[in-house]
Amino acid sequence: MNIPAATYRIQFRDGMDFDKAAALIPYLKRLGISHLYASPVFTATSDSTHGYDITDANEIDPTLGGREGFDRLSSALKSAGMGLILDIVPNHMAASLENPWWRDVIEHGEKSRYARHFDIDWSRRLTLPFLGDTFEDVLKKGEITIKPDPQTGQPAFAYFDAFYPLAPDTCPNGETTADIAALTDLHERQSYRLMSWRDAPRELSYRRFFEITGLAGVRVEDDAVFDDTHRLILELVHSGAVDGLRVDHVDGLADPKAYLEHLREKAGAECYITVEKILGEGERLPADWPVSGTTGYEFIAALSDVLVEDENIAVLRNLYENVVGKPVDMREELRAAKLMMVEKNFEGELNTLCQLALNIAQVEGHTWDANTLRAALRELLIAFPVYRTYGTSLGLTTDDATLLHQIIEKINTSALDVPVDILDFLARILSAQTTAAVSGQASLFRTRFQQLTGPLMAKSVEDTLFFRQHMDLALNEVGAEPLLRRFSPDRFHQEMIRRLEEQPAALSTTSTHDTKRGEDARARLFTLTEAPELWAENVTRWHQMNQSRVVTLPDGPAPKLTGAWMLYQALAGAWPATLRPDDTEGLQELNERLQLFVEKALREAKLRTNWGDSNDDYENAVLGYTRHLLSPDNHVFLNDFYHSLRPFIRAGLVNSLTQTVIKMVAPGVPDIYQGSELLNFSLVDPDNRRLPDFDELEKLLMNNEKTPRDDENAWMSGQLKQHIVAVLARYRQQKPALFLQGDYVALTAAGVHAKNVIAFARTFRDDAAIIAAPRLVFDTQKVHFNQTEDGWDMQILLPASLANRTYSDLLSGRELRATDRIDLSTWPRDEPVVLCPSPR
Repeated sequence: MNIPAATYRIQFRDGMDFDKAAALIPYLKRLGISHLYASPVFTATSDSTHGYDITDANEIDPTLGGREGFDRLSSALKSAGMGLILDIVPNHMAASLENPWWRDVIEHGEKSRYARHFDIDWSRRLTLPFLGDTFEDVLKKGEITIKPDPQTGQPAFAYFDAFYPLAPDTCPNGETTADIAALTDLHERQSYRLMSWRDAPRELSYRRFFEITGLAGVRVEDDAVFDDTHRLILELVHSGAVDGLRVDHVDGLADPKAYLEHLREKAGAECYITVEKILGEGERLPADWPVSGTTGYEFIAALSDVLVEDENIAVLRNLYENVVGKPVDMREELRAAKLMMVEKNFEGELNTLCQLALNIAQVEGHTWDANTLRAALRELLIAFPVYRTYGTSLGLTTDDATLLHQIIEKINTSALDVPVDILDFLARILSAQTTAAVSGQASLFRTRFQQLTGPLMAKSVEDTLFFRQHMDLALNEVGAEPLLRRFSPDRFHQEMIRRLEEQPAALSTTSTHDTKRGEDARARLFTLTEAPELWAENVTRWHQMNQSRVVTLPDGPAPKLTGAWMLYQALAGAWPATLRPDDTEGLQELNERLQLFVEKALREAKLRTNWGDSNDDYENAVLGYTRHLLSPDNHVFLNDFYHSLRPFIRAGLVNSLTQTVIKMVAPGVPDIYQGSELLNFSLVDPDNRRLPDFDELEKLLMNNEKTPRDDENAWMSGQLKQHIVAVLARYRQQKPALFLQGDYVALTAAGVHAKNVIAFARTFRDDAAIIAAPRLVFDTQKVHFNQTEDGWDMQILLPASLANRTYSDLLSGRELRATDRIDLSTWPRDEPVVLCPSPR
């Protein structure tokens, strides 16, 4: 298998196409990248900014350059000795009239060739929730008429610029100006029902991707559907144009293991395959999945063990709770978020499961009340601590059976009044232990249940709780647990040892198109745990400075102090390292980015406003407050903010280099998200999907060898980070065995400042790489980068196999002679080192 040495993720669309990507190949080659890792490139909706709303899985998007452009990119990569990894989307397609399969289903209903391609409940009419109001109301307003479809010339329901085809045997002759009764009758004779988007959470007849009604679930568990949706993908793999596949949202599939086995069989043993899969605390990737590993969200979570000051977490939590005005019980907050989501946003999915369970219960002779059973089912969904189990008609895996037992035991011993017999009944369905008479319905229940727990978890945690709780935004990241825990380098070492054992060729990422903030914003905000009192003092002072812009509303001030705590953190994380408070243009650009983030953050929190029912007064007040923060006229605050932020910026840049070095040499394949080889202070999407300035990236890399390492500009611009990425990515290509097969050896530090370093080694036979990187430097780094001082007491203790050798630092070229330890007392305290044996 062609396992990458380092990947580089590129987001196509929004200014990036195949020819522009091909022009970047010399830069990527110089950077040390072995594989370009592409976002979806198949034809998507005309206004798509991301490509996950695919309309034709067997066509390369013409807007990107089509098949010819793709072939040019592929050939250019091959000529440069590089590979290509494609992001594929088996779980869903666009529920759009631009999708010919979906359009055919709308027109022909169950008679369509593609009626079983999509996950549709055909016991009722196909729901199309794309109206601004009910069908009856938009009809009364005259917003729906019969007009010829501009594409086909056939009569269709015209709703603004959308034309919904009519079933062939119902088409009226020519253009119709029928009355409301006639149009209502015509609508009733269709295989679909036009409805308000507001009714989707309760009445949808097809499986959607999370809450997105514009993305319809695809039944790739059906061999014919798999073949139809993977024809071009497999052609590209077999032709050698594509070397690897990244499977999007694998947990959304009916049977992820079966799908991956099918994909592996068809793609071949040499194809590198990873899966987008969120692993919960202590959860492991199923060992029998035929993949190289995940796309690396758990790696982000592991890095927090290195960069968080655990001794101060309690202090930061108490300070935050003082702002909130009461203790924060994160378990209860998580439960509240899940309860809201399952009862409102996923009400229809819950009702479907409940009806299936009632049907099974009736056949088996149970007479439970529907509301009682529904409540028990709801509690089981809420209690799930991971995205899903992987039960089939054969039952649950041993690990999943144990997990289900633990969940039910937890519910039974809680204060919740949930009937034990109903929980046992639901467990039997999930474990495939029901009678043969209900096996079909039980199988459907099991699949639907497992496809719901993931979206419920994601929307409750990532898109609700993470926008409600703001103690430290760096901890609110995809793949992270919202519950409080301990942080320690020992935990990181243990996780890396497991990573080497279980998925040594998985991707190790630090930023993606879906992360809540860029890696360097996160690295900076981790430093709040090093100086919690100082941060709290700053927020209090800043909020007082801007108090005149707080608006008093009937439901309270906007923003409240808790909101201000979040806003100042978001601003602190996104503030470019080189931005000065008198840079009017830079402030304006940052303000535009922050406005989009704040609107999204307020709506995702779902407390005083939300996407479906926005509170304009509240949103405008908080957006106005935010706008004032970055107004050039607000110079007193801006100067205070700028100078107060400096120590957090400096410590954050050190964290940035540390996490970069760790990613490049720890177990796994380092993945560089576009532009993140420099500093990435992005906010949540769409901010994190902006096109980088690749011309600037190339220019900096060309000048990298000439840059003095004690040049503060190299730190502030990210050039030093880029240098580290390039050096270590090239070194990985020279030493594939060391980094893919080499042991992971946790190293111990000694000395007064032992806690200020994370150290480990990668070893393979006689080869080795020793990594020592700074951590928790907020208090030790006072004035300049690259400084050394007397009294910096730190040594790295070495096992006998690494002792008494001469090493050179890959990053600086310096040499040292190690005894039974490496003395770092005279080395710059804020730079990582990567030591390799000097030639003998």
